[in-house]
Amino acid sequence: MNLAFFASYNGSSAHAITDACLEGALSASPTLLLTNNESANALEWSENKGLKTFCVNSKTYPNPAELDCKIADYLKANRISMVILSGYMRLIGPETLRAVNGCVLNIHPALLPKYGGQGMYGHHVHQAVKDNNETETGITIHQIDGEYDKGKILAQKIIPLSSDDSAEDIQKKVQSVEATFYIETLRKILKKEIELD
Repeated sequence: MNLAFFASYNGSSAHAITDACLEGALSASPTLLLTNNESANALEWSENKGLKTFCVNSKTYPNPAELDCKIADYLKANRISMVILSGYMRLIGPETLRAVNGCVLNIHPALLPKYGGQGMYGHHVHQAVKDNNETETGITIHQIDGEYDKGKILAQKIIPLSSDDSAEDIQKKVQSVEATFYIETLRKILKKEIELD
């Protein structure tokens, strides 16, 4: 199975998944990394790992439909079976979804459907969790369906919180287990222990 990663910044989960594939812990081939940010740190590590890299965004393709088609073309040309989002800050278009039969996965730093939707990413999520005095947070891995943080939930991990945790503490707790949980979930998907829509 050829994997593509979409990342806007570091793509730390994508990096860990790539390493897991290259080390034989996941039976998949990390093939390409696509970003919408020409200065994304993910470009450097992915090139060093031998992935093809592409930067496409609204500057290179101002028309959203053309941008969507171009991304879909990259996926089809490289025979991509699954797209893994790793901090990719753009909505996925219909042509991109069609190119991989809807097999696009995202990781969200909260227990969806709580704290999801447009604008709910990174620190914004953790601050909202803190502001609402939640006793737990977590991670959700779900399929993408063309809306922010919607689509079939595939796996969730609960992370207990303390009342004195700051938003930064919450973020560290979540980030410390994100990559491992993504890899564990992907292993189950590849073994068909978790079914995709």
